[in-house]
Amino acid sequence: MRRAQTLRTWLEYLRQTERLATIEKQVSLQYELAAVTKKLDGVKAAFFKQVEDYSIPVVSGICSTREQFAEAMETDPYDVIRRFTDAVASPLPCKQVGNDEAPVKENIIREDIDLMRLLPIPVHHEKDAGNYLTAALFIVRDPVTRKQNVSIHRLQVTGKNRLGALLLPRHTYHLYKQAESAGRALECAIVIGVDPLTLLASQASTPFGVDELEIAGALRGEPLEVVRCETVDIDVPAFAEIVLEGKILPHVREPEGPFGEFPKYYGPRSDKEVVEIMAITHRHQPIFYTIVPAGYEHLLLGGIPREASLLQSIKQTVPGVKAVHMSLGGTCRYHAIVSILKRNEGEGKNAILAALANSFDIKHVVVVDEDVDIFNMEEVEWAIATRFQAERDLVVVHGAQGSKLDPSTDEGVGSKLGFDCTIPLDSEPMRYLRVKIPQYEGINLEDYL
Repeated sequence: MRRAQTLRTWLEYLRQTERLATIEKQVSLQYELAAVTKKLDGVKAAFFKQVEDYSIPVVSGICSTREQFAEAMETDPYDVIRRFTDAVASPLPCKQVGNDEAPVKENIIREDIDLMRLLPIPVHHEKDAGNYLTAALFIVRDPVTRKQNVSIHRLQVTGKNRLGALLLPRHTYHLYKQAESAGRALECAIVIGVDPLTLLASQASTPFGVDELEIAGALRGEPLEVVRCETVDIDVPAFAEIVLEGKILPHVREPEGPFGEFPKYYGPRSDKEVVEIMAITHRHQPIFYTIVPAGYEHLLLGGIPREASLLQSIKQTVPGVKAVHMSLGGTCRYHAIVSILKRNEGEGKNAILAALANSFDIKHVVVVDEDVDIFNMEEVEWAIATRFQAERDLVVVHGAQGSKLDPSTDEGVGSKLGFDCTIPLDSEPMRYLRVKIPQYEGINLEDYL
C-alpha cells in the first residue's frame, strides 16, 4: 500500500518515522489546539486524542515540509515540481465505487445537522470571527460538462448548518454565479481528511474544466476511488474521513470574518456567500483534519502548485530556466526565486517580467545562476549581496495589481521589484569564481573528533 493512499496510511507512515506527536492531554478548540500545532510546525504533525467536549480526534500539520510532500510522492524534493507538472498535464480518471466500498459512507446523517455539536472545528487566531474549516476540499460540478472543480476555501460556522464562504473570483465562483443568475443554488461537497497528494492536487492552477481529483490520481500513480454523495450530484474521495453535503444559496450574503490569513494578517469582515449543509457522512471513528493558517503546511500547499505554474510560464520566455522557489519568508505567494542557465544577456530581466506576469500575488523576484541553491536562503541572500547592483540589475514596476491581503498595498495596487543576480556573460573568469576547499565533501568529522 502506498504511504499516502489515505489520510490514515499517511499518519501511520509519520508515526513509524517518528514525525507524529500524539497529544494525550485534553485540549480546547479555542486557540490551544492551534497553539500546540504551531509549536510543532515543521517538526511533527500533531494528533490530539482528547479534544474538550468531543470524542473525535483532531490532526494537523501532516505535511509541513517540502521533504514530506516529496515523500508522499515517493520521490525527492528536487523532483516534486516535475512530478506535479506531469500530473497536471496528464490527469488520471477516477474510479467510481459503490457505498459498500466507500468507508466515508459508514455513517450517514440526514437529520438534525448541527456542525459544532458533531465536529471539533477550531478557533485558530485571536481575532478570528469564529470556528473555521480550513482544510476541507470544496467540490462543485459543472452541470454542462459534468467536470468537477476542487478547491479550498475558508469556511466559518455561522449557524447550526450554515457556513460563510470566501469564494474568490475563480472556477468555483464562476460556476456559482452561473447558477445564481438562473436563480438556482449550486450543489457542493466539503471533504475533510484526505491524503496529502489529493490535498495538494486541489491547489493546482489549471484551465477551467480540469478535475483536480484526476490530478490526484496521476500524482498517486493510480485512479482515485470516488463515491457519489447522498443528497447532491458530487463525487467525493471514498476514503475521506468526513463529507458535508450542501449547496451555496443564491442571492444570500451574510457577514464572514475577520480571519487570520496566509500573510499572517487578518482578512477583513464582509458579506460573503452562504453554504447550507443538508447531510454528513463519515467513517467509523473519524479523524478531523485542520490546517493552522499561515503555518508551513498552509504555505507549502499554496506554494508548490504555484511553483509548477511559474516554472511553465517562465519557460515560455526563458527556455534555460532550471527551477523556481516560492519562499516561506514570502508566504509562498509574494517572493519568487528563479534559477536559470543564462545564454544571452537580458534573460535575467526577461525571467523577472515573466514571473511577475504569472501571478498578481508575486511582488519580488530574484533571478540567480544555476550554481546558487534557490532552496537555501543564505545562498540567495549571498547572490544578492555579491552579484547585484541596483543601477543596472534592478527592475521596478509601479502601480501594478497585487494581493489585497498585503497590507502595504493601496487596496491591492502597489510596486514590484526584480533583482537580476546573474553573472554578466563577459565577466573575467576569476571575478565571480566561488572559493572552494579541496576534499571538503569527502571529510567525515567522526574521523577527526
